Amino acid sequence: MHQNPVIDTHQHLWDLEQFQLPWLEFNGVAPLRHSFLMADYLEATRSCQINQTVYMEVNVHPDFQQQEARYVLELCGQADNPMSGAVIGGQPGEASFGHYLEEFAGNPFLKGVRTVLHDPDRPQGMCLTPQFKSNIKLLGELGLRFDLCMRPDEIRDAVELVDACPQTRFVVDHCGNMSVQPNEQSARHAWEEGMRLLAEREQVVCKISGIVVTATRGAWQPVDLKENIDFCLDTFGEDRVFFGGDWPVCTLTATFESWFNALKWVVQERPESFQRKLFHDNAFTFYGLEPL
Repeated sequence: MHQNPVIDTHQHLWDLEQFQLPWLEFNGVAPLRHSFLMADYLEATRSCQINQTVYMEVNVHPDFQQQEARYVLELCGQADNPMSGAVIGGQPGEASFGHYLEEFAGNPFLKGVRTVLHDPDRPQGMCLTPQFKSNIKLLGELGLRFDLCMRPDEIRDAVELVDACPQTRFVVDHCGNMSVQPNEQSARHAWEEGMRLLAEREQVVCKISGIVVTATRGAWQPVDLKENIDFCLDTFGEDRVFFGGDWPVCTLTATFESWFNALKWVVQERPESFQRKLFHDNAFTFYGLEPL
């Protein structure tokens, strides 16, 4: 059966000879403590018909953010790989953020910015300071997007940020980071409420990604992911969801292919048009990609 083309909106790469990733010292991520390069990604996805990708920043040490942005934007301009856009790292909480963006703002491959909000050293409310809000407004003025990667019980903070920045488009990463583990459901009510509120705001979309990392390595089934995925798909609707691979982080519990196939299983009963939007069309439109 012919498979429709796929856009992976959450492609990580890291070369540890070039960059420092402090979070690789956290517990539980030892398998990720080596370099993952484009050739490795192409091998991991060879059976999945990935047509285009959008790079997602990898939470490098702030001293390396400018270097990382240059690295991936150069990759986007090369014809030997599928990378067609990039979400770069940045520190919107800092007054220097606008100056940092100046080098990259005119680059057609730059699609947005992310700063991870759930690291242990990043307190709740970090995204609600006047400086942070001002800089996220600036992204909207530049036609750039902001990725929301945060704790599931703090999604309400994202609602406040979105409302303060009505001209900026937002992406909720990893289905809002809600665990699929039965014993990790204390945040569920806050997550559901926050996701529903975000879905009421038309400039917010939801990335169906990352969720497999919360499953049990070697013991999960696609059905374990279904409830959380279906909630996101139904809450945001067919025009405001898209697929993200989250490779190589997904390899903590799954291969790229097994995660990709699990999502295909979850949506198999949905219309073909819905599936095409999820895996390709919505991302193509949202990021303003050019065909390869």
